[in-house]
Amino acid sequence: MSGGTAHLLTALFVAAAMGYQSRRSATDLDATPRTTVTFDELLGVRHFSAHTLNYSTLLLEEDRGILYVGARGAIFALNSSDVADGSHRTIHWEASPEKQMDCLQKGKNNKTECFNHVRFLQRLNSTHLYACGTYAFHPLCASIDADRFRLPSHFEEGKEKCPYDPARGYTGLIVDGGLYTATRYEFRSLPDIRRNLHQRPLKTEESPLHWLNDAEFVASVLVQESKDSPVGDDDKIYYFFTERAGEETTSFFDKNQVARVARVARVCKSDVGGKKILQRKWTSFMKARLVCYIPYYEVLRSICSLDGGGWASTVFYAAFTLSAQWRTMEASAVCRYSISSVQHAFEGPYMEYQDSARKWSRYDGAVPEPRPGSCITDHSRRKGYNSSQDLPNSVLDFIKLHPLMFEEVKPAGGEPLLVKKSVAYSQLAVDRVRALDGRSYDVLFMGTGDGWIHKAVVVGSGIHIVEEVQVFGDQQPVESLVISHAQRSLYVGAASGILQVPLASCARYASCYDCILARDPYCAWDGRACRATATADSTGLVQDIQSGNEGCRSSSGRGSLPWKNRTVLQGDDVLLPCDQHSNLARAVWMLNGSEAPGTGQDRLRVGVDGLLVTDTLPQDSGEYRCYGEERGLRTLLAAYSLTVLPELPRGPTAASRPHAASQAASDMKVAYVSAIVALVVLCAVLSTVLLYVSCLEKRKGKYVLGEPRPASVELQTVSANCLRKGRRGEEEEEEEELTYPDGCLRIIPGEAPTAATSPVKELPAAVPPLPPPPPLPAELTNGVGALPNVLRKMNGNSYMLLQQQEEPLVSPLYSASFTEELSKILEKRKHTQLVEKLDESSV
Repeated sequence: MSGGTAHLLTALFVAAAMGYQSRRSATDLDATPRTTVTFDELLGVRHFSAHTLNYSTLLLEEDRGILYVGARGAIFALNSSDVADGSHRTIHWEASPEKQMDCLQKGKNNKTECFNHVRFLQRLNSTHLYACGTYAFHPLCASIDADRFRLPSHFEEGKEKCPYDPARGYTGLIVDGGLYTATRYEFRSLPDIRRNLHQRPLKTEESPLHWLNDAEFVASVLVQESKDSPVGDDDKIYYFFTERAGEETTSFFDKNQVARVARVARVCKSDVGGKKILQRKWTSFMKARLVCYIPYYEVLRSICSLDGGGWASTVFYAAFTLSAQWRTMEASAVCRYSISSVQHAFEGPYMEYQDSARKWSRYDGAVPEPRPGSCITDHSRRKGYNSSQDLPNSVLDFIKLHPLMFEEVKPAGGEPLLVKKSVAYSQLAVDRVRALDGRSYDVLFMGTGDGWIHKAVVVGSGIHIVEEVQVFGDQQPVESLVISHAQRSLYVGAASGILQVPLASCARYASCYDCILARDPYCAWDGRACRATATADSTGLVQDIQSGNEGCRSSSGRGSLPWKNRTVLQGDDVLLPCDQHSNLARAVWMLNGSEAPGTGQDRLRVGVDGLLVTDTLPQDSGEYRCYGEERGLRTLLAAYSLTVLPELPRGPTAASRPHAASQAASDMKVAYVSAIVALVVLCAVLSTVLLYVSCLEKRKGKYVLGEPRPASVELQTVSANCLRKGRRGEEEEEEEELTYPDGCLRIIPGEAPTAATSPVKELPAAVPPLPPPPPLPAELTNGVGALPNVLRKMNGNSYMLLQQQEEPLVSPLYSASFTEELSKILEKRKHTQLVEKLDESSV
């Protein structure tokens, strides 16, 4: 069991001890992406960037075909159909030199903080946009004419609408002309939820209790609960954030450490504050804890919502990461919440702060009427309470002291949809897609902290990750995600620029089985190719989101494949490559129609990249087929015809070429005599050098002959027939050490010889060179030359396959170094699942 899985199981055990039950294990929750798409394999991606940074504030207006982008010192208007077409418009909004100097004098960083970071950008009305920026720690806001797209001559003070610090958590909405924002506004101020651009500005209460405790805001969502409401309810704005907690159950791991918990708070849109108590303060503010049922996955990172055509069907998706208690592990969790579960928490018991114990506990006393924190409804109006200023003082006093609810907001199904180790999700976006089976599926796009997008479909109470895509070559957090249904695109904002990524790349799935097993709601098989369902008539299309294994008529996922011939010598090792495109597939090998005994057979080793047959025997000859088995389906991936020859083929016989044989024998005698003479001369030279060195050491102390050389490797053939030391005499040994064209290599310890210190001594010019051995037949190859340059692991042996192509092998000593090759390989395989259980004995 890996360390990460052990940590997750420990967390689930702690969850059970705290009363949180889960029906699935940590390994079930930790879904593996089915396919991995690296940056070099991206298709149809468009990129926009200018001479600035931090393209993190996005506003998509589908009807106008514009994607507005707020960046550092600039606002861009991009063509939403193609962000890279060059038709964009730009507003330059840099902080003035005076404000930058003032920012420096405050001790801020002139490389990151003393700029104008645009943090807010939304539609104000039919003609204008509203934007706010940090402006070098002196926030400003501006109303921008959308048609002219230029800054106004007059700016508004932004200290109550936008944070000073560009790194501070912040969220904002414009609802019916009112600006609802949440952050730390002023320099060293407390966190606050405020309403501006309204005839009744409001904020949260600070005394005698702080309603917000060191809060970091993540998102805000408008839920129009007044529409078709049977009780005449009001629209509400929900805020999601993380804050320090005071509940008695929050310090499970460390009694001395203050825990941080996720919260959801709400206010009513029609709230106008109290008349005498809570003047210019919210009278409807309430907050509750948001749990994901894995202890201390409490750092809320992102929220996205779907309403499904009506507010009553609203769901929230939330991404969490581990809090400070888990410093040795990186992991994320994704939970789903319904609007009804949020309402249930706000309709339950209150909590009260106990001064003596300095903590919050359940309040069991009397509750005044109308219910504190609720919006004005028809029931309230019938009793004469037409606005929040009509509420009695007892209700307002109760609200001041009881903003926290006792009930927690629980996730749908009582457990996370996903717990992913070694990943830090930074952003979420969700789309609802109607599949061919008539059901609607939620598709999640989850951005990571190192520049990847995980695309997943929610099936029942779990998540199937369709693919992981590396959208940025340089590691950087995904900071914004916006979905365009009209363009069928996902817009990704990050520090370096904006990406427009297709919602689906159906052409990647080359066969029916690939298309069906992907379980991508955007794609379906039409009998010839996998194509997008939005651009094709649904007649004749095949798709299976629920089980992912039905709809293909062929018995094998791919038709007949061309056979590849492999011929090797008895005793050689042969590798039959089989590239699995899916991280969820299992390799199954068939030998002459029967499944190859991969386990329990020492000479047959099945790995993620192929079948390795060691010490081949004539009975190993036959037809080998490789299948990828996934969800009960088998897809044919490779087919080989292997022939094992009993002995090394020889060249022309001595009888057919007597003159050549006699000439070769004469040449060999001359070569041996010359070699003996050269060795005698070399011994004399070495004796003279050693005598000279010993004299120098006596006179000058220590002396080092030559420069130290780093350890390297010497590449020789894997084949046992290429070097048969100990089996033949010196003549055959020198003959067999030449490179054969089958491309077999093995790695043995040693030092790579250089040109200056080559161990091969030149023979005298008068001596003719040794005759080369007869070449092997072209089909004598053990398959090692058929794979790309990757580090392969075959259950117990690790092989480095260099320059694996069908053409003649070129020595890697003349290209990249062995260390560079290893680095490239390991980086490429970083996000690829190699084997289910790593063999610790492998080298």
